[in-house]
Amino acid sequence: MGLLDIFGKKNVSADLGQRFPYEMKTEFVPYRLRSREKNSLGLVVTLKNLTGEPVLSSVVVSLPKQLSFDTMGLAKEKEAKLGTLGANETKESRIDIYGNTGTDKGEYTITVTAFVNYRDYGHILNSMKKRALLEVV
Repeated sequence: MGLLDIFGKKNVSADLGQRFPYEMKTEFVPYRLRSREKNSLGLVVTLKNLTGEPVLSSVVVSLPKQLSFDTMGLAKEKEAKLGTLGANETKESRIDIYGNTGTDKGEYTITVTAFVNYRDYGHILNSMKKRALLEVV
């Protein structure tokens, strides 16, 4: 019998840390980015909660140095706080990605990490990482 059992609380951190917490889908709208131009596209991240309990969720997207989250070309990492996802609930987040005159043709790897947070966004129970390829033509 654990300490939390006395107060009627349930320790779910062991369960949430052993399996994939989300089903994650990524999609670019439009599909490609044009090289050597100032333009943008949207990255749509869809998360479905696979745990049996509501969880506090956030997504962090990291970009290579040729791309950015702003028109100035300075922001390379962005966090989207999705709030609480109920059991089997799905939420979408759209994040704009900008290219500039220094963006060459090729494929760029974008890293998307989804976190299961505990109490607030500063504490993490579990995470899941996915890489998406963005084609620049």
